[in-house]
Amino acid sequence: MSETDVRSYTVRLELVDEPGELLRALEPIANNGGNLLSIFHERGNLTPRGHIPVEVDLEATETQFETIVGALREAGVNVIQAGAERYSEELTVVLVGHLVATDLSDTLRQFTECGGVSVGDVSLSAPQGTEGESSARLRLEAIEGQTGDALETARTVADEKGLRLIEPLTEEGP
Repeated sequence: MSETDVRSYTVRLELVDEPGELLRALEPIANNGGNLLSIFHERGNLTPRGHIPVEVDLEATETQFETIVGALREAGVNVIQAGAERYSEELTVVLVGHLVATDLSDTLRQFTECGGVSVGDVSLSAPQGTEGESSARLRLEAIEGQTGDALETARTVADEKGLRLIEPLTEEGP
């Protein structure tokens, strides 16, 4: 890999729950050539220090990434973890049921805690409002060989919360 190759990185941050903090954390990324892929802002959860955990996936060259991490720290942003991600496999699942009532934030957190999995995209449809059933399409990104763990987590979450899971079609046999 050359120094000019763009690759994906994840930065895990802790932010104070104050207006403008997320923007303050994103500016060093944009100002140093990083391309945002996704932001997972867990406002409902707090770290042991009482801050909000935020996971930012971005694309950059290795040099840009090192500059970005340095600029984040220089701006006073608490960088918990920074490094290259090895997400190379993707699967899409659909959850149906009372997603809002069963805490959608908690559902998404369970995927990120299973290790080797990142929630790349979520699309929620709640035609009956937050009181009725809703559906969510989740695009999960997994480290090579970890899609089985991601799918098992989806099954576990669905069972625990009384949700229906629509699994992707796979080429694997029974």
